[in-house]
Amino acid sequence: MKIAVTYENGQVFQHFGHTKEFKVYTVEDGAVVESGVVSTAGSGHSALAGMLKVLEVDTLICGGIGGGARTALEGAGIALYGGVQGGADEAVNALLAGELAYNPDIVCAHHDHGHHSCGEHDHSCGEHGHSCGGHHE
Repeated sequence: MKIAVTYENGQVFQHFGHTKEFKVYTVEDGAVVESGVVSTAGSGHSALAGMLKVLEVDTLICGGIGGGARTALEGAGIALYGGVQGGADEAVNALLAGELAYNPDIVCAHHDHGHHSCGEHDHSCGEHGHSCGGHHE
């Protein structure tokens, strides 16, 4: 299993389409055996899903993500855990433990309007069946 996390300064980066780096984790028998940071080399929204596929990633953890990118990931067979905040390493460990707080319905509908950050909420989306539906409170 390979897990990629949108990455910036050790944290889950909050806008998939503007990701400059992914941290990629190789998992065997439920434990991380290798990890490293990979540059996106300026790839935009549409190229990122293809890049992850080439890296043989099957799972993505990210903050906010647009509908087109979600569709591209789906088409590439990559499982998505969006709406995640905090440290990248901690997010991967939480996913492996079955305890990752994420929003299965996260959709970032804005483009550089500056009035909110994708994926940021006052609560943990996806916990106990709660769904944010992509709106910001």
